[in-house]
Amino acid sequence: MGRFSVMTLTDAAAQRVSEIVATRENALGIRVGIKKGGCAGMEYMIDLVTEAKAGDDVVEKDGSKVFVAPEAVLYLLGTQMDFEVTKLRTGFVFNNPNQTSACGCGESVELTPAKPEAIASAAS
Repeated sequence: MGRFSVMTLTDAAAQRVSEIVATRENALGIRVGIKKGGCAGMEYMIDLVTEAKAGDDVVEKDGSKVFVAPEAVLYLLGTQMDFEVTKLRTGFVFNNPNQTSACGCGESVELTPAKPEAIASAAS
């Protein structure tokens, strides 16, 4: 049985990660995590990765690498990471089944950890 992926990347997200890495010296990819903050309670974090950290999960698509911080795994399980450009906003978008609400501005979210049955189905 192969290892399951914590999250998936759309083609647009993978392309944007590749563009970011190509313009930064020593970059391996980006790291996605979560932190407490904002009016809804949590925020997604994105940082440049120049060195992998122990415990990171790595999601790869078309040569792009997204490192998932260990403390974020249960909150990001099953998430699809996309990249979109609109008239009002350009950036990564997280389609997360663990998100229960978001603030009006979209900068913060409320997340619940994935339930054990979701973990079991993702692994199979």
